[in-house]
Amino acid sequence: MPTPQKAVKKSPKRHCIACRTERDKKELIRVVKKPDGSVIIDEHGKASGRGAYICRDKKCLDKAAKSRAFSRQLKLEAPFPDEILAQLAELVAPSAENAQ
Repeated sequence: MPTPQKAVKKSPKRHCIACRTERDKKELIRVVKKPDGSVIIDEHGKASGRGAYICRDKKCLDKAAKSRAFSRQLKLEAPFPDEILAQLAELVAPSAENAQ
């Protein structure tokens, strides 16, 4: 009898809202609009609410901010919070410096 092979678990894919590149979910940063309307950065990818994903790249963050992609994707009625944008810039900055 042949031995049963274990199924290889596929990692979920998501698109960056700025560059539209499909990547593994774990490679992207998730921003969530919670049911109460607040916006947070979801570090674990498990928070409930409407999510948007962005690459860990400064160019993508700048493009998303300029084109208001977060507000569109999260269906925000108010402008995207500046403090969340600043937190995202801090998360993106270390990887951008390492690439140079």
